[in-house]
Amino acid sequence: MEIVEQPEGPPFELGKAVEALRAGLLVGVPTETVYGLAADAANPDAIARIYAAKRRPTFNPLIIHAGSEAEATTLGQLGTTGAALADAFWPGALTVVAEQKSTAAVADLATAGLDTIALRVPSHPVMRALLAEFGGPLAAPSANISGTVSATTAAHVAADLDEDVAVVLDAGPAPLGLESTIVSVTGEPRILRPGAISREAIEDVLKAPLPLAGEDDAPSAPGMLSSHYAPTVPLRMGAEDVRPGESLLAFGPRQPAGWEGAVATENLSTRAELREAAANLFAALRRLDEVGAPIAVAPIPLSGLGLAINDRLRRAAAPRQS
Repeated sequence: MEIVEQPEGPPFELGKAVEALRAGLLVGVPTETVYGLAADAANPDAIARIYAAKRRPTFNPLIIHAGSEAEATTLGQLGTTGAALADAFWPGALTVVAEQKSTAAVADLATAGLDTIALRVPSHPVMRALLAEFGGPLAAPSANISGTVSATTAAHVAADLDEDVAVVLDAGPAPLGLESTIVSVTGEPRILRPGAISREAIEDVLKAPLPLAGEDDAPSAPGMLSSHYAPTVPLRMGAEDVRPGESLLAFGPRQPAGWEGAVATENLSTRAELREAAANLFAALRRLDEVGAPIAVAPIPLSGLGLAINDRLRRAAAPRQS
């Protein structure tokens, strides 16, 4: 693995990454949400490398990143609803699941053999420059072992994936620190995965309530497995107290009873600000995971970005899937 640090602004150092992608290798890439594990979306061997490196079930489809809305529409049929969402949130942290076009130059393995495709146009300047230089769509799920805590820095990518990745583009911490919101526009629109764009913001664009996908729905987008984003230690949500031997994942100025005895403490936001908490979530979970003690999680509101934060924590706390 070679880590290539990026300047604060263009031109970026992309040559080695583009060369690796064209050779069918994997590249760690910064996005505004989390770091991604990128491969040529049209190369089935490269896509297979993603699944192998992440140890990811092949029935779990990948997000395809496009350089523009126009390129995304060559891959999927957005329809009126998808186009409205794209106009409002692209480039940005929204993934749209749409009917895949028969002419889409995307490997079947990337869509897990489904007739739908998960599409996103990212806003991070390094990722946008990489897409332009590469000249085609990139599959790029989060750059971590499947089911574990997502990577928000280049160091996280290196720690998780090491020799499976040829190049990592290091542009500092991911600005949002939480994965994209995924909305299906096949049939009645619904949220498949809460994320960095709030449910309320999307409903404001659609002028209609937006239901959440059911727990029993088959995975049609990333992040739908019941156990996901998980540290190696047990996690207890909604904790009003800290039990002996537990670490604490805190939120806001108010602390649970017994917090002074916590093995270790990470506060997602001392100001109880949900955007700050979302940006800090995965890095804080990784640090507490390294401590090795069970984690007590203080209550976090379910409004706005709190919906996505609680979704990640609930999946992290779920029983591990084999």
